[in-house]
Amino acid sequence: MSRGKKLDLFIGADIDDGWAEVQSPRKSKVMGEDLEPSKHQLFFAKEKRRGKVVTLVGEFFMPKETTDKVLKLLKKKLGCGGAFKDNMMEFQGDLKDKIRPLLVTEGFKFKPKH
Repeated sequence: MSRGKKLDLFIGADIDDGWAEVQSPRKSKVMGEDLEPSKHQLFFAKEKRRGKVVTLVGEFFMPKETTDKVLKLLKKKLGCGGAFKDNMMEFQGDLKDKIRPLLVTEGFKFKPKH
């Protein structure tokens, strides 16, 4: 099977038979609040997607305009691609050592040992 094609499986379940799709947001201590950068406690996570490393930074509790501005600044300074999904910033590559000082200069704080 080639990588570009997705499997189309039909199991036969019908959502209209009284079943409801559950859409609960991610649980968090400060959910729904907008925080200033100095009140954030960010952490790093590293994942492999399709054999490539992705660095995750988060969790951000700011308006979308502010996070988009910070993401654009970081992508420009790092020279890499990235995205903002589920209150986390994703960057292409293993960039933990480069991202940390840039976010500290922007006023963000990190959890201990991250």
